[in-house]
Formats: sequence, C-alpha cells, structure tokens
Amino acid sequence: MNEFIATFFSLDNIIITTIIPFLFVLTVVVFVHEMGHYLVGRWCGIGVREFSIGFGPELFGFNDRKGTRWKLSAVPLGGYVKFVGDMSVTSDPSSQAANEALSPQERRESFHLQPVWKRAATVFAGPLFNFLLAIAVFSVMFSIYGRYVSEPTVAEVRAESPAEAAGFQPGDRFVSVNGRGVSTFGDVQRMVSGRAGDPLVFVMMRGEDEVTLTATPEIVEQTDALGNTIRVGVIGVVNNDELGQPRHLTFNPLESVSEAVKETAFIIVRTGQFLQRFAVGREDRCQLGGPVKIADMAGRAASLGFEWLVQLVALLSVGIGFLNLLPIPPLDGGHLVFYGIEAAAGRPVSERVMEMIYRIGLLLVLAFMVFVFWNDLFGC
Repeated sequence: MNEFIATFFSLDNIIITTIIPFLFVLTVVVFVHEMGHYLVGRWCGIGVREFSIGFGPELFGFNDRKGTRWKLSAVPLGGYVKFVGDMSVTSDPSSQAANEALSPQERRESFHLQPVWKRAATVFAGPLFNFLLAIAVFSVMFSIYGRYVSEPTVAEVRAESPAEAAGFQPGDRFVSVNGRGVSTFGDVQRMVSGRAGDPLVFVMMRGEDEVTLTATPEIVEQTDALGNTIRVGVIGVVNNDELGQPRHLTFNPLESVSEAVKETAFIIVRTGQFLQRFAVGREDRCQLGGPVKIADMAGRAASLGFEWLVQLVALLSVGIGFLNLLPIPPLDGGHLVFYGIEAAAGRPVSERVMEMIYRIGLLLVLAFMVFVFWNDLFGC
C-alpha cells in the first residue's frame, strides 16, 4: 500500500503532473465562460435550469434556492448553462406549441421569448468573461512581476538575413512597423513574429534622419518557455545591453490593468492573424492542438510553478473566447449572427434556414475537433 501511495504521488505520475493541471486549467476557463452566460442571463431576468461543468452523466450537484441545478458532469471537456425555454439554437420564438407548454412564470423567464438584445448580451457574455479573466490574470502578473524592456535599437544585423537585404544597419532605431509605433524591442519582435512571408514597412531613425525600409520576415523554429517547438517570423536583427539599455518596469494597479488590456488585445489580434493565415495554408498545422496538447502544456507549466499555470489559464481563456466568437453555429458567434439578422430584419431567421446553417456549422466544428485530435495523436 505504501508503495502504491508513493508511486501515485510521485512527480512522474501522469495524474499529478499532467491530468490535474489540465483539469485545473480547463475547469477555470470553462467555469468563467459559463458564469458569464449565467450572470448576464440572470441580470436580464432569464431563468436558469442547469449550470454544468462537463458533459454527460452527472457526478454530483445541488439545487440552489432559485431552482438552478449546479453540477459536475463526467466528461470534463466543456460545460453549459441551460436556460428556461432554451430548447435549441433553431428554436422559433413565435412557436405556439412550444410556448403553450410553458407556465406563465416560465414565459417571463424563457430565454427564447426575451428581446433580442437580452439574448445577444447573454450569449456575448461568455467570451467577454474569458477576456476579462485574462485581463485579471495579466493585471496581477504585471503588478507583481512588472516587465523587462529594452530600447528598440539594432546592435547587429545577421548575415544573409532579410534585414541585411533590406539595408538595416547597426545603430538604427525602430520608430514604427507597418505604421504602428513601437517603444521597446519586444514590441518589434511581437509585430514581426506572426508575419512570416509578409513584406513589412519599417520606419527607422538613422542618426538624425528617418529612413523607410521594407523587409519580409523569414520563418525560424524556436523553443518557447514550455518546451514547445514554435515557428516564428524574424528579420535577423539583434539587440544588446549596450544599445538596448534593458530595464525593469514596475506598474501601479491602474497601470497594470492598462498593460493587461494591451496584452489581451495583442493576443486576440495575434490569434486572428494566425487563423487567417492558417485558413490559406500559410501556417504550420502542427501549431494547432487539442486536449492532448493542452494537457501536455499544462503539465509543463505546472512543473515551472503555479504562476506559469495561471498564465496558461489566461492564454487559453483568450483562445476559447476568440474561437467562440467565430460566426459559426453552434458557437456563440453563430448565435450572435442570427440575433443580428433578427434585429436588422425585425423578425427571426426562418427555422428552416437556421436548421440548415446550424447543421453545416456543426459539421465544421466537428471537423475541426477531429483535425486537432488527429494532430494531437498522429499528425505531428
């Protein structure tokens, strides 16, 4: 028995080192997402029948005083909030048969009988809360650890690099990249890293003069802090301590929130760029992963410390929020498209059209899930 306990709790045990960190990360992200739906829905006067973390059979749960069933289900790969009268995305608010089955109280609290703005706000709240979670995490990280930065200067130009071909010289100072101003060398790296193969326009200070150079980042493979092999764009310039003058910045609470908002916005933009480039075959498919890859990253993050695991929560939260806003049923973004059309036309989209679009969207989502599972297990 003692040997079994020692083995179970050893650092090499997959339950302790991988599965528990994975469940922690996923549960926090899913809980916050669904809590967004729940809180805004209740604020809009919509009744809630169930709040579930996970799918499938219920493991345990309880009913609160308002009649909502809070439960943990057997398959921990998501969750849901079931509202009163929320039959499906294709439910017709004018359906007489469906409405007659509801009591007067249920009609007042029914999701599909609410004004379109209340339904849209409730649906949008899930991704919004994911973004707010990331902002909260980054705010704490910046307030505790601050940020190391260096001046956006060029100390060295690599031979045979895009920068050398474009005419960069040691001593140049970055002013802007593609029209966006930069203040640190890290800003330049972040703007360049996701744009491999895209010609970028750099405005540089060379002595007292401004010069404009165009360079196309090339792809290189790097290893990130969690040990993942990633492919990023570089132009081939190097910073150093003499010209970069590295320093540590600290932030007060308000400054930390401001930095966190910028960080979250950058991740959202970078995610959009990646998916856009991926759709046209310009990104490596192995950069996408599903639950297995997330579990592996969670285990590696946990081995580095709790703060790394929390940062992974923030990154995953932004990704989940962004993906849920894609205009594809049954994702939140697909619902919002239907509500937008309803608001513009003054009436819901026909049930037949919604059903057809919903089936197509569901196939796309399932195909994407199969793709990332294949990447996880066999593809990369």
